[in-house]
Amino acid sequence: MMLRAPAFWWRDRPGLAAALLSPIAAIIGGVALRRLGQAGGMVDVPVICIGNPTVGGAGKTPTAIALIKRLKARGAQPFALLRGHGGEAKAPLRVDPAHHTASEVGDEALLLARHAPTVVAGGDRLGGARLAVKAGATHVVMDDGFQNPSLHKDCTLLVIDGGVGIGNGCVTPSGPLRAPLAPQLAKADAVLVIGDGAPGAAVAGAARAVDLPVLSGHLAPEASAIAALRGRPLVAFAGIGRPEKFFATLEAEGLSVVGRHAFPDHHPYRPEEMAHLAGEARRLGARLVTTQKDFVRLGPEFTVTANIAQLPVSLVLGGGDRLDTLIGWAEARVAARRL
Repeated sequence: MMLRAPAFWWRDRPGLAAALLSPIAAIIGGVALRRLGQAGGMVDVPVICIGNPTVGGAGKTPTAIALIKRLKARGAQPFALLRGHGGEAKAPLRVDPAHHTASEVGDEALLLARHAPTVVAGGDRLGGARLAVKAGATHVVMDDGFQNPSLHKDCTLLVIDGGVGIGNGCVTPSGPLRAPLAPQLAKADAVLVIGDGAPGAAVAGAARAVDLPVLSGHLAPEASAIAALRGRPLVAFAGIGRPEKFFATLEAEGLSVVGRHAFPDHHPYRPEEMAHLAGEARRLGARLVTTQKDFVRLGPEFTVTANIAQLPVSLVLGGGDRLDTLIGWAEARVAARRL
């Protein structure tokens, strides 16, 4: 069962709860730092990692999709690689969206499969990268796994949610960080801040202070999907890192949201929960709407019978497309290894 992040994580500064948990946080942070310092196994194609310094969602999967699209436009054959959070797969496997479910490979794997030529999921990231190379990958795009030392990354982009940044700045369970921020920035090649907000701006400032390039962007909803939702009340539900971002997106587009239901990230929806949501929508004369990531976790018995709409979003980068720079860095480092 997935749990929601505690509210005190996202305060401006640590409080009593964070202080009480700090001994555990020191142990977890120390382990994470040792893992960050370990050398990983290499493969003979560029490995580009889309990670984040905090626990939970920040926009990694839309960023990975944007990178995959850019690589495909350049004529490359990028494979997506991820653990498959919430899925049962341990050994790496090639994801078949026609047969695999979110309970087997995770929701991000099914979402990435709509855009990548092939997606490899499983806990063994080095084995997964080797499988990808053997199957013809020219590039490996990792969705998460920055803190995992098993696979060498040729370029890493850390993604930050501009609205919350790194919260209170503490390591889990005292705060949202997976390890202290400074050493994580030291292992990264660039930082991407998605969305506006002082918390994200503070992280951008810390990155620039150590000469890390900072990219900015925002998640834009698909115009045709927004148009299809106009003129009818909506009951919105989401089990992502910050469900309120989804609700705010709908409202910012001028849509009529008459019900909001937030669930933990990667939440596996139960039949009784879906029945409750569908019943509320019927009572209000509304339509159910959710995120793409949630939609792929729902079986067809829910999406069809309850007429659930999904809202696709895509990453829009500010200041031009700088993904080519990151791709170039990764390719150059692999070429240097071959000399």
